Amino acid sequence: MGDYILSIDQGTTSTRAVVFDQELNIISMAQEEFLQHFPKPGWVEHDPDDLFNTALSTCREAISKADLTSVDIAGIGITNQRETTVLWDSESGKPIHNAIVWQDRRAANLCADLIDAGHSEMVAERTGLLIDSYFSGTKISWVLKNIEGAREKADAGKLLFGTVDTWLIWRLTGGTIHATDATNASRTMIYDIRNGCWDQDLLKLLDIPASVLPEVKDCAANFGGTLPEYFDGTIKICGAIGDQQSATVGQACFSPGMIKSTYGTGCFALLNTGDTIVRSKNRLLSTVAYQLDGSPSYALEGSIFMAGAIVQWLRDGLKMINDATETQALAHQSDDNQNVVMVPAFTGLGAPYWDAEARGAIFGMSRGTGPAEIARAALESVGYQTRDLIESMYKDWNVTNNNDTILRVDGGMASSDWTMQFLSDILGVSVDRPKILETTAVGAAYMAGFYADLLPGPDEYAQKWVRESRFIPEMSTHLRKEKYDRWQDCVSRVLSEPPK
Repeated sequence: MGDYILSIDQGTTSTRAVVFDQELNIISMAQEEFLQHFPKPGWVEHDPDDLFNTALSTCREAISKADLTSVDIAGIGITNQRETTVLWDSESGKPIHNAIVWQDRRAANLCADLIDAGHSEMVAERTGLLIDSYFSGTKISWVLKNIEGAREKADAGKLLFGTVDTWLIWRLTGGTIHATDATNASRTMIYDIRNGCWDQDLLKLLDIPASVLPEVKDCAANFGGTLPEYFDGTIKICGAIGDQQSATVGQACFSPGMIKSTYGTGCFALLNTGDTIVRSKNRLLSTVAYQLDGSPSYALEGSIFMAGAIVQWLRDGLKMINDATETQALAHQSDDNQNVVMVPAFTGLGAPYWDAEARGAIFGMSRGTGPAEIARAALESVGYQTRDLIESMYKDWNVTNNNDTILRVDGGMASSDWTMQFLSDILGVSVDRPKILETTAVGAAYMAGFYADLLPGPDEYAQKWVRESRFIPEMSTHLRKEKYDRWQDCVSRVLSEPPK
């Protein structure tokens, strides 16, 4: 048994591999970006081979940097961009189409038909989700209907579906294991989170044969062993968990009422609700936070589609900056008297609006508006969207006084002091940033280490969580209300339908 854990963090724009020791200290890390494909407006795809190849190459690099071999690794934990959908031929192992990314909107018409047909209540009751093309189920249905030969392969039992964790596990094990974990399954819109199984009625509704589906396991479980040629020896895969749930675990949010928010390509806030499935009245999602020993813990989740992706747009679309870190300096230089607001609805708006047809806009520009003000508006939009989520969570969780709330943050944007201070200001709560920002990778490593008996149970592990910085609200109550009212007014102007 080795003394180290290898974590694969497969994200929307890059793949990272991190080697941890038994104290979950980072020993080495490797990262590699891969291409995004946008074949049509609203369509977002990845090459599935890119996802696997970058996972393999970064793992090899991280192990080499740590001067380790396969025998030193006790287990692999995988965390992944959720909802992204891969379908492949079970005999050849070849994908029949590019991976359809969680941001993709091609199934929006199918979702509209399902809503019009009155299926919203059933879907929400069983899956905890809203009907939206964000989730995997409608992506599978689209592929089966639109890709030549897909339906025939599925009917013949020769087609497999997986979220990215499943695809990586299948490839790493040489096609011997077709499995996922409960958190990723809970994001497909075809998984009954109440009973912990694929829902036959929803499969029938979307015309998806059960034969394409993976086995659902705990987050800490036996997911097989890697082919020996990949790492000069077999390494056990013993952890799998969706990226936002993994960050929740990495932030040690094991107690009901704890909230974390991750700022990557999108932004995702999760509130731990323990063994209770809280049915949101504010268009949030009920989801599996993690599952150990067959017992799921649940969460309320709000999703923002554009967080770090806004900064990428400033860099790659507007060519306004060369590096993401420049936005903080620009925000510091901005004119406080300008009231520029950016609503980044580039691919619609997520929770609590769930408006796929909304589109982005910038309000309040004048002749004096320049890159500094636009950069500031971009960073502020992340804080405003987070407040939308947190306020909805308070309502569903019946929180009447948020004075004791502490938000734990992570992800790339959490490294920006300016952004985190504004987040604290606009929320009116303390914001804690952990010592290790790679909490998504930490969560997957914890699951693998827990299964391999290298790491303690959740309660003991939670005592080891270390804060690096705390941001305290400095904005006046009056200004906070004024700015947030302005934000809500701007959002109302980009919605495809007026708010009710």
